[in-house]
Amino acid sequence: MSVADLTEEGEQLATAIATRVLKSGQTVAVAESLTSGNLASHLGAAPDASKWFAGGVVAYAAEVKFQVLDVEPGPVVTAKCAGEMARGVVRLLGSDLGVSITGVGGPDPEEGHPAGTVFIAVSTGHDETVTEHHLDGDPAQVVSAAAVEALKLLLAALKP
Repeated sequence: MSVADLTEEGEQLATAIATRVLKSGQTVAVAESLTSGNLASHLGAAPDASKWFAGGVVAYAAEVKFQVLDVEPGPVVTAKCAGEMARGVVRLLGSDLGVSITGVGGPDPEEGHPAGTVFIAVSTGHDETVTEHHLDGDPAQVVSAAAVEALKLLLAALKP
């Protein structure tokens, strides 16, 4: 799938998310590594985002994950790290839900994981879902696809 197609899908998902969070009165925050703000861009452009999108943290460097989001030092391309990032951004920004993305965009492997390995988490502060993905494409395609997968996971976590 092209980056343009993924961007369009992301916009549609973000609109659906906006509809659900506006009905529920919840707020959303993001913690991004691999996607470097791509996820926040989708959410920030969605309808009435100022009412429900708390903001985000781009924690590209491992030290930012450790110091800002309270991720336990160690490997950062893991399900555990994704969960800690999501919980950390909920605490930091006081949101109801936190979504996080960490992984390897490529083109080279990192921490023993091939390019395209991505971990995504959604946390409510009480509940948490973490998924692992193996995405194809160049780094730009992996970034776009990871943001779309995070939007899908967030939408699934919101009650209709």
